[in-house]
Amino acid sequence: MELEIRRTYLLNGTNGEIWFNHELLCYSIELPWEENKEEISCIPEGIYPLERRCDEHFGWHFQVMDVPGRDLILIHPANDAKKELKGCIAPVSILTGDGKGDSSRAMFTKLKSILFPVMNKEEQVLLKILGSEEV
Repeated sequence: MELEIRRTYLLNGTNGEIWFNHELLCYSIELPWEENKEEISCIPEGIYPLERRCDEHFGWHFQVMDVPGRDLILIHPANDAKKELKGCIAPVSILTGDGKGDSSRAMFTKLKSILFPVMNKEEQVLLKILGSEEV
């Protein structure tokens, strides 16, 4: 199964659309592209396996695996990339600015309701990240 993010790179953040089964599911926010530098940049475009992960801070969430030169890239709730993300990805219901959105927790819950049943069947979930020129 594949989840797809179609990105638009902006000066103060990266906005995206999250697609599943050829349908727009929600939007995403990330840090701006800063050459894949840890904690200040979004990750490179590519195809990455997703895994479930649990910790005290976020509870159950997703980890983006096999990111070149990076680790602990997560998908978790956030509404302001520069204030709340360190290279991670946050789903949002609406984009409100560069790297900013709203209702992230609700969209994250929706994303979990779609992906966790697939992962429970031990099916691989891939995240495909594309730039806007590739769509």
